[in-house]
Amino acid sequence: MFFRSQKKLQGEVSLSETLETDKDGNNLFLMDVVGVEDTMLDDLDTRESHIRVRQLVDQCLTEREADIIRQRYGLGGKPPRTQRELAAEYGISRSYVSRRA
Repeated sequence: MFFRSQKKLQGEVSLSETLETDKDGNNLFLMDVVGVEDTMLDDLDTRESHIRVRQLVDQCLTEREADIIRQRYGLGGKPPRTQRELAAEYGISRSYVSRRA
């Protein structure tokens, strides 16, 4: 019975398991090697914020203003463009672009 229960645990590894000891006698744990900060909640929050910004741009701005914002900040998956580039394309001043962006 003991051997069966141990067989189930054979593939499991603890993050607290000691891998080796350095020259000063300090233990190096598996957690130290593979430990990565969990950012899943922050990533989800960021994703939701991006979705909300896109919704607000679509709902609150004119089509021209929304297009300027999308291009300025790269909201359409394209690289962001400068105020100068957008001003030249739309035939407006850079200050107008900065007021919209």
